[in-house]
Amino acid sequence: MSSTPDHAVLEVRDLAVRIGGHRAPVVPVTDVSFSVLHGGTLALVGESGSGKSLTLKAILGLLPRDASVEHGEIRFGNGRSPAVAVDPALLRGRGIALVPQEPMTAMNPTMRLGDLVAAGARATQGLSRRAGRTLAANLLGEVGMPDPKSRLQAWPHELSGGMRQRAMIAMALATEPTLLLCDEPTTALDVTVQDQVVKLLHRIRADRGLAVLFVTHDLALAGQLCEQIAVIYAGRVVETGPLQQVYAKPAHQYTAALLAAAPDASRADRPLAAIPGQPPDPSDFVAGCRFVPRCPAATEACASTEHRLTEIAPDRRTACIHPPLR
Repeated sequence: MSSTPDHAVLEVRDLAVRIGGHRAPVVPVTDVSFSVLHGGTLALVGESGSGKSLTLKAILGLLPRDASVEHGEIRFGNGRSPAVAVDPALLRGRGIALVPQEPMTAMNPTMRLGDLVAAGARATQGLSRRAGRTLAANLLGEVGMPDPKSRLQAWPHELSGGMRQRAMIAMALATEPTLLLCDEPTTALDVTVQDQVVKLLHRIRADRGLAVLFVTHDLALAGQLCEQIAVIYAGRVVETGPLQQVYAKPAHQYTAALLAAAPDASRADRPLAAIPGQPPDPSDFVAGCRFVPRCPAATEACASTEHRLTEIAPDRRTACIHPPLR
């Protein structure tokens, strides 16, 4: 892979997403900020309901009808020049592509695999059906599909879960994106196939110089693929930095709690530390740190003051005023 430019292909700044009408709206995503460099990999990590997928939909311009971006900026770039604000609809299938969580619901069941994989390229590049089928066979081979030429005639329901996810990755690559958005792409797969898919994404990213935003709740998977991490809790990013540094020495109490709750084969004698309580409902967010009701180090200052991301070291930011010591 050639040397990587310093410019980001995706910049999200102070993003807030509003759901509902004027009478009782909620803002489940608040002041979310992160960036993904050209050829870089960022994991957006948090519990279910933390706002990960809603953030991804905002980036794609695919928010539900009753949702809208209340404020903030989403900028896109090609890595060679600074990112700029662009309508995401103009980039879907042209610069950014999505690998969804449930491939079966994303595939048209009335189309054969070859036509599905080539559909995006035919729409954006004007390829003939024959050229599209050649492209589809090549891409299916690239993602490790056995006997790719014969698979062109397969229907989606004839594929296993792992094969469908490989097909979804091929569909995404058909449009030659610079940014790949992965929305928990291994959720429905067993651990062996999960490992295969993550290794596939890692190889393709390196071979093609892709930037990857990997949305997940699985800390182990994030560690296999990503270089950077943004930890999100209750719709707010609470810590960012190089993934290995964050894992070794978390600077937010929520990050430390997530890591403590993750299984560790090297420390089988250590009991898992569950995080007490539940994430707050978006309609009942508190003014201060939203992790306060579940945090063992919370003080009055935590509950009374809103804490924004603050730089604590080069490329490390946290919103915690009582960072854990590890």
